Amino acid sequence: MLRVKQFRYGADNLGYLVFGATSAMAVDGGAAEAILAFLAEHRLSLRYVANTHGHSDHTSGNRTLLASSHAACLLAGADLAGDAAIELDGAAIRVIPTPGHTEDSRCLYTGRALIAGDTLFNGTIGNCFSGDQEGFYRSLKRLRELPDETLVYAGHDYVRDSLAFARRLEPGNRDLDDFWGRYDPEHVFSTLADEKRINPYLRFNEPGIVALLEKRDLPRRTEWERWQSLMTIE
Repeated sequence: MLRVKQFRYGADNLGYLVFGATSAMAVDGGAAEAILAFLAEHRLSLRYVANTHGHSDHTSGNRTLLASSHAACLLAGADLAGDAAIELDGAAIRVIPTPGHTEDSRCLYTGRALIAGDTLFNGTIGNCFSGDQEGFYRSLKRLRELPDETLVYAGHDYVRDSLAFARRLEPGNRDLDDFWGRYDPEHVFSTLADEKRINPYLRFNEPGIVALLEKRDLPRRTEWERWQSLMTIE
């Protein structure tokens, strides 16, 4: 079974190492030195370097990581296109294209954990820098279909601000307080079940959200209209 190690760097960035018994893949490895130290400590070979998208705060560790090992290769382009699968120590890591935050955004799914980059945060979603809101909506719908027990590992720790915004929309949602009580800045994650309880952008069909949109006289007739209306609320 593949495991995931989280590394914090910068103000709030989160990078990852996916690893098996002997080999590893760095994802958004801005914490390059800490990742290399972990690899050495656990006698792991760095096989791949990958990114959830091309923004510089996620790719900043690539050069250092690649220079550390002649065996490591950068996964890009066709390697991460479509629904590719990356083999690591006999297990498959599934690439899920999720255009929306950026056109090249993708998530990596180990079968247990989802490394979601800036597509899906813990309690919110990323900005739609691509301008493709309908694509973003379809991407989130696709992620929403993964098993509820899926661990969601995001590209940033925005939990405090995310929950503050969610409380403004659903002040009576007690699941927000429960999630905040479990929040650990040393290991930031949620489950997909958590997201369905706390994340407004996955709760577009919930009565409380529909009532909010009605109160604000925002379009709400279809699921797509409800999600699009949520995207306009600040």
